[in-house]
Amino acid sequence: MQSAGKIEGKTAGETAGKTAAGPRTRLTAGQRRESILEAAAEVFAAAGYRAAKMSDVASRVGVTEPVIFQNFGSKAALFAAVLERVTTGSHAELDALAGEHGPVGDLLAHILGPAGGEDRHGPGAHRGILADAAALIADPGAGEAATGAARVIAGHLAGLLRHGQASGDIRPDLDPEPAAWLLLSVLATRSLRAAAAPPADVEAAVADLTLRTLRAGPA
Repeated sequence: MQSAGKIEGKTAGETAGKTAAGPRTRLTAGQRRESILEAAAEVFAAAGYRAAKMSDVASRVGVTEPVIFQNFGSKAALFAAVLERVTTGSHAELDALAGEHGPVGDLLAHILGPAGGEDRHGPGAHRGILADAAALIADPGAGEAATGAARVIAGHLAGLLRHGQASGDIRPDLDPEPAAWLLLSVLATRSLRAAAAPPADVEAAVADLTLRTLRAGPA
């Protein structure tokens, strides 16, 4: 009989032995970390940093909870790695979305609109994580990662706004840097409005006001 120590760290498929198709292929260390990051991003986005449980991440991956800590050390370190993953891919994701939605103003309308949060990619897909990052700036464990992530994403958004200015879709007199922080703030505080604002069309009004502030042409 195998000891618990030998079993720990394997997925259910890995401990089940051979199947009809032969033994399952074990994940490499890099593949294991990537699978943990994917699961953690889903858990953090759904539950928030403070309420997220590492046992839920482990369950999604199919490993025991100690395996999560063996790979990342702490919950804060895992959240930092998720933030880095989100920010690293955000520039390419914005470019991909720009190709789908045409002018920058249309892309921003999509991101700010209700459907934007349902995208699998782009800033809208990570609203919960972005909101947590904004709320965790002063947190001793996750604050440094949260600050860094916010700066990187704001930089990407500023680049997007500059592109919109060059194409005539975004106001030419707008300073892209503070405008990017305005846009990021609107995205990051959506959950706050959902929890505290009256159940009217507040979100649609906020999105419309933001777009009228950014887009070229008459308000």
